[in-house]
Amino acid sequence: MSHTPVNRVDLQTPHQDLHSELGALRGEHPGRSRNPVIKVADLAWLEFEKPDLDRAEVFARDFGFQIAARTERELWLRGTFAGSPCMVVRRGQASRFVGPAFRAAERADLDRLARATGSDVRDIDVPGGGQAVALLDPSGFPVRVVHCAEQLPALPEQQPLILNTGTGRRRTNATQRPLREPSRIQRLGHVVLETRVFLRALNWYLDTLGMIVSDFLFLDGQRDRGPTMAFIRCDQGSTPVDHHTLALHLGPGTGYVHSAYQVTDLDSIAAGGEYLAERGYRRSWGIGRHIQGSQLFDYWRDPDRFMLEHFADGDLFSRDLEPGWAPMSASGLAQWGPPVTRDFLGANPSPAKLREVVTALRGDNELDPSRLLGLMKAMSS
Repeated sequence: MSHTPVNRVDLQTPHQDLHSELGALRGEHPGRSRNPVIKVADLAWLEFEKPDLDRAEVFARDFGFQIAARTERELWLRGTFAGSPCMVVRRGQASRFVGPAFRAAERADLDRLARATGSDVRDIDVPGGGQAVALLDPSGFPVRVVHCAEQLPALPEQQPLILNTGTGRRRTNATQRPLREPSRIQRLGHVVLETRVFLRALNWYLDTLGMIVSDFLFLDGQRDRGPTMAFIRCDQGSTPVDHHTLALHLGPGTGYVHSAYQVTDLDSIAAGGEYLAERGYRRSWGIGRHIQGSQLFDYWRDPDRFMLEHFADGDLFSRDLEPGWAPMSASGLAQWGPPVTRDFLGANPSPAKLREVVTALRGDNELDPSRLLGLMKAMSS
């Protein structure tokens, strides 16, 4: 399929200082497909397997999820917003990320997708019922596109604090005392995945699911070889959506990096973080504000070492904005906050990491010694 945008003249460029340092050069990837099979509306949920569902539920409640459903073999987690669950954890022999599920804009999209990919539309066991098409992306991740028969109802919100800002004196004769309690998750925001076949995976998500790129990152001195990371959003036309619903980056591994969950505001992030720290959970990096996406962030490790992010105040883009381009660097990950940690970057050496590198360099993929050295340089700059 073609990756030439239908109408570039209507797009706003990052040269208007909207979100990135640079715009595309002639001949570079345009970040969208001319004729995708469907256009998914959002990320629905993420699927995991873990041997201990009781431990998974304790962390989920401490992190701020609500329980949508629980059986002996499945744990469905949700946020306060109406819609689908955020996550399902199924009992398995080992802890692992299975794959993402994306929400179809309408039921007919499942039939269109099934015809185009030679797949079937099947019933799925989700709270309220639904149907799905099961696919496999070029990285080997199982990807489901789902349509739920019923939406979960909204739950009570954690209310944002009323802030005084200079001359904006909105609160008088009243104090601020946010409770030390879990951040109340509102919804699933995005997932980040590492892949050895970055360009193939990127094109698959654009062509098959109709997603579009918000920002590309490239390696210093290697821009002519194309990007090595993409922040990708859903295409809902003039309706603004999250800066990224999916992020892909080239690396020696193939797997889950982190997932992000929206909360009310900075106080919710901070108070919820104190609550997690008091219970012995490990912060990976934060609190800070990102550059690509602009969101406030705080990253934590769950008991199985999966990384999860609390975020608030992220960028929202309509389809009218074309991709930005910026060099990849560790220092370019945040506008402010503590220095990025080795844990967040996945830079702690281990036998498993070394095996990934050796396997990747020997395999048929997009990682070669030049790319690997460029990635190592970027993550130390």
